[in-house]
Order: sequence, then C-alpha cells, then structure tokens
Amino acid sequence: MHNQKIEIFDTTLRDGTQGQNVSLSIHDKLLITEKLDEFGINVIEGGWPGSNPKDKEYFEEVKKLNLKTAQICAFGSTARFPDKVLEDNNLNMLLSAETPVISIFGKTWRFHSEKSLGLTDEQNEELIYKSIEFLNKEGRRVIFDAEHFFDGYKDDAGFAIKMLQAAEKGGADILVLCDTNGGTLPAEVKEIVAAIGKHVKLPLGIHAHNDSDLAVANSLAAIEAGAVHVQGTINGLGERCGNANLCSIIPNISLKLGLETKSPIKLDHLTILSNFVYEIANLTPHNRDPFVGKSAFAHKGGIHVSSVLKDSRMYEHIDPGQVGNRQNVLVSDLSGQSNIRYKAQELGITLPDTKEFNKQFVSHIKSMEYGGYQFDGAEASFELLLRAELDEYKPFFEITYAKINVLYDDNGQEYSEAVLKVKVKDEEEHTASDGNGPVNALDNALRKALQRFYPEIADIKLIDYKVRVLGEKDGTGAKVRVLVETADLEDTWSTVGVSFNIIRASLQALCDSMNYKIFKIHKPELASM
Repeated sequence: MHNQKIEIFDTTLRDGTQGQNVSLSIHDKLLITEKLDEFGINVIEGGWPGSNPKDKEYFEEVKKLNLKTAQICAFGSTARFPDKVLEDNNLNMLLSAETPVISIFGKTWRFHSEKSLGLTDEQNEELIYKSIEFLNKEGRRVIFDAEHFFDGYKDDAGFAIKMLQAAEKGGADILVLCDTNGGTLPAEVKEIVAAIGKHVKLPLGIHAHNDSDLAVANSLAAIEAGAVHVQGTINGLGERCGNANLCSIIPNISLKLGLETKSPIKLDHLTILSNFVYEIANLTPHNRDPFVGKSAFAHKGGIHVSSVLKDSRMYEHIDPGQVGNRQNVLVSDLSGQSNIRYKAQELGITLPDTKEFNKQFVSHIKSMEYGGYQFDGAEASFELLLRAELDEYKPFFEITYAKINVLYDDNGQEYSEAVLKVKVKDEEEHTASDGNGPVNALDNALRKALQRFYPEIADIKLIDYKVRVLGEKDGTGAKVRVLVETADLEDTWSTVGVSFNIIRASLQALCDSMNYKIFKIHKPELASM
C-alpha cells in the first residue's frame, strides 16, 4: 500500500448524465459544480465541449464561479486521423473550453482499434501520442483515459501496454485504466494494476463501471495496488448500471484504507451532497445506498435495537455522523420494547417506566401492522399514536360527513369535487372544493374547512403521495395503504392510512398530516393545560 494522497476525479456532470433518466440543465450543472468544490473534489469533469452546445456553454459559465478546490476538466477523444491532429475539431474544441485539465480517451483494446476505427497498431499509437502532445504543448494537464483497458490487456497485453507508453511519451500527466464494460473482477484489477506499474513511470488511475456490481470494489482494489487517482460519480450515476459510486469510494478510502485524499474532504457533508445531487437530477434517492441512504443505519429487529442502544458498534460498521448520516430505528411488526423506547427518546417523549405500557403499545402497533399499516415511512402517524396512548394528544377535528364526486365525459373533460362536514370543538364547518383528482379535492376541502380555526395550516403542501395495494391476489377488492408526505417552510413529515377504500385511506393520511401540523404548533399550550 502506498502513502500517496488519492486524487478524487468526479464525472457526474459528464459520464453521470449518460445514465437513463438523468438530464441536467446548465444551471443544474453549475449548482452541482459548486457543491462538489465545497465538498473537496479535486477535478470536476464538466462535459464534452465538442459534442453539444449545452456543454460548450457550461464551460463558458463555469469560469464565472469562484471555485476554491476543484479544477474543471473538459473531456474528449483523441484526434480522428494521425496526420491531421493540428486541425482536429474535437481537440481544438477541448482547447477552446479553456480548462486547466483535459481528459481524453484512446483505444487500448486492439479489437476496438481495428474494428471501430480501422487503424493499424502503429496508427493508433501515433494518434494517442500526437493528440496528447498537441494538448500538452498548449499547457494543459492531460489525463489519459485508456478505454476498455482491462479487456484489452486480457486480450493482448503487449498492445495495451504500448498504447499507455505512447500516452506517457506524449506528455500525459496520469494514465487512467478504464473498466469500460464493467466486467472485470477485483482480483484481476489488483493484479493488472500492479503489473502495469512495472511498464510505465506515470501515476495510475482507475475508472470503473458497475455492470458486475463491482465498480466500488474494483476502484478500491486498484488503489490497494498503487493507483493514486480514482474516477466516479455521485450516487453511482451513469450509463447502463452506472459508474463507480464516489459516495462509497470516498468513505472507504478515508475510514477503511486510512488514506488521505489530495485535498481535505468534508466527509460529514457526504449525505447532504448525495441528497443534493439526487434532488437536482430529480431522481428518487435509494434508501439502501451504503453510507448515505436512509436505511444505511436503520434498525428494525427488536434484538438489534436493544444491542444498538447499548453500543451501536454491535450493528454499525462506522459512526453514521462521520458521513453526515444518522441512526434510524424503525417501528414495525418486528419491533420490541427497545424500538418504542428509542423512538420516544428521539421524539423527546418521556415514557412511563412500566414495562406493561410498552408491552401494550408494542402489541397495539403489531396488530395495526398486521392490518396493513406501516410506520417505517410514516413517523408522524406513529408519534400521534404514541402521544394519544399517553393522553398527550387527541385529534383537533372530526370528519362527520364526506362525499366525493368524480365526473368525466366523452370530450375528455374531468372534474373532481369533495364535500366535507368537519367538526372542530362544538362547531361544524361544511365545505366543498374541487381539485385535480379526488385526493387533491379532498386535501383542498379539508384545508378550507380547517383554516378558519387553524390558519397556520396555510403554509403546508402535499409533496408526495404513494399507494400500495396489499394482498394483490384480491385484485380490486384488496386493501390499500396510502403514504402521504407533507411539508411546510421548515420541515417534512409522513403519515399513513389503510382501508379497502382508497379515498378513505387517503383521508386518514391527510387527517393525520393536518393534525400533526396543528399539534406541533399547539404543543406548548397543550402541555401547560
């Protein structure tokens, strides 16, 4: 193992955008650039200036940012013809991007060089050498991405090495070995990287893809074999199965391999960075992402939780705070008394010392979950249940009548209306409201009814609505579980409803959501009563 610091190279804005459903505007890319720089990334690959106008504009705009750590890198390929390097459009576009760093890829698998480009070995070698020399003479730091390197090395090691040596002679700064198809195993990566070190003097890097679910393992194997530069994307975004996930690589480098990164990394901002990129890319976060996912430090089984409360090292490989995440104890049908106590403590609720209370409440939760409720993702509903059990809360209103009209005609006109009677203390409010579909109409009608009594609900909005069919074999007669996520200006919370009737389940979740907001505002008053 070497003692050199590891350079972190991020390609979220280039390779990451090649992933399915990933589309970033120039503004999005600039926001992510600032966040990556703030986090401590060394090199940010911003795009391919010769491929589209959007990337070209990004390179113009990014110059206006006041970056502290990161260098911006433009990406492209070697020239098309060995005798026309000086006038090659792609290389000249790379220079016109005016970035201090340029990464270019070249063919290091003879199969590709022959079949794809129709070049002889000598021509391909010359192409790599001359392209890098041209960029190097213009004062750029050049990173050579040896495309399909591991497949090429296994097919014809002599050819692959010769191409690396051509890049070295041309003046490349670093040689990055790419597992472009993502099919190499960690032991092979380690062996090949170690072997290459005997043939070239330049430092080596790794660029892995995740087609065998080994991109992170392969990146770490390369580092163990001496690589000092690692490429990847935030959250593993990228083509096909994605690129190597920097959100896993970086903490493993720092916390497991004990190596330093070239610039100090704000490791405790890792979870924020991961969520930020998911949000900007309009993608749903993967709860089970290692280190940064919501479930990464979640505990559900009662015995686990009991142990975690004594010493979290029993079931957590690191302290969640090191990567900016947090421990999360879930309440479910697997729960024990420890889970209830942990959640109560987290919510700032003092529980009676009697085991009898815990037993009763655990059994109540389990029977509700047996009936289809799930509190893993609906903690606001759970808190209301617990506080009701402790006589600290009761609903602020009651719905005495609900009627939903959904109409549509042959012309494609649709109309949804909800009519509600809502009782608050001794007063009854009768309202009606329309909406985009029955649930939106219900939401609107409920707010309308409650706003006179509780004006504070004006700033809340429904931000997510999920329906899960329980017991699919029952078809349309099955129970449904509705999860609703609501937000105000400061917070978000989730509530749940279960019924054979989707409207009733939705109404339950919406009522919990409104009650939770009102409770949070009026809790101090209730406590002093």
